[in-house]
Amino acid sequence: MLTTTILALAGFGAGALNAIAGGGTFLTFPALVWVGVPPVMANATATFAALPGYAGSTWAYRRDIEAGDGPSLRALVATSILGGILGALLLLVTPEDLFAGVIPWLLLVATLAFAAGPALLRGLLASGRHLPDAISLTLLLLVSIYGGYFNGGLGILLLAAFGLIGISDLHQMNGLKTLASLVLSAVSVVTYSLAGLIDWSALVVTGLGCAAGGYVGAHMARKVQDLSLLRTFIVTVGLVTTIVFFAQAYG
Repeated sequence: MLTTTILALAGFGAGALNAIAGGGTFLTFPALVWVGVPPVMANATATFAALPGYAGSTWAYRRDIEAGDGPSLRALVATSILGGILGALLLLVTPEDLFAGVIPWLLLVATLAFAAGPALLRGLLASGRHLPDAISLTLLLLVSIYGGYFNGGLGILLLAAFGLIGISDLHQMNGLKTLASLVLSAVSVVTYSLAGLIDWSALVVTGLGCAAGGYVGAHMARKVQDLSLLRTFIVTVGLVTTIVFFAQAYG
């Protein structure tokens, strides 16, 4: 009962955070590890649990999804799919002990990216720069590989990538971000499932929590005017989680 409650609450919180500002992985991944799911399997299961939220967000942004300047939408989607597969395969060949040592650094990168994201995004939009298509797709491929390997901080990294590509409309960026998150996570999840990396019992509880939290969060997002306090909370959770995992891995 305690395990079910923890996973349900973590899933609900993650779904709500993802709908409003992102950062839900900072709740689901540690919760899965805490209840005894091995780190690699916890990472795969947390990605699967977030998938319905990505699908719902993509549908919500369906009118804003277009490539604009730079690479075509087909090229962006194909690159996201390739990166998701490569990242998932990289996770499959990572030994559990090695991944446990890498986790704190991944959490640190995700936390710092989330903290610096708004300022970074403002700078990118103000610069008005455009990268050549080949460099743009390479950048997206690297971010997608990261997302296929570890889901934390993916949203803000994708926004930064699209900003560097030269897309300046925030709604369009969010639409492309949700689409890329959906396709790269979907192919990753298929790869994880075929490799037996999904804890299905934990997934059901966490996934239902994410779905419920996402529904509530979508309604809350319309009423939230100032995200600074929520972002501060998410960054604090990320830092505490990072410190705990560093202590476990290197203490």
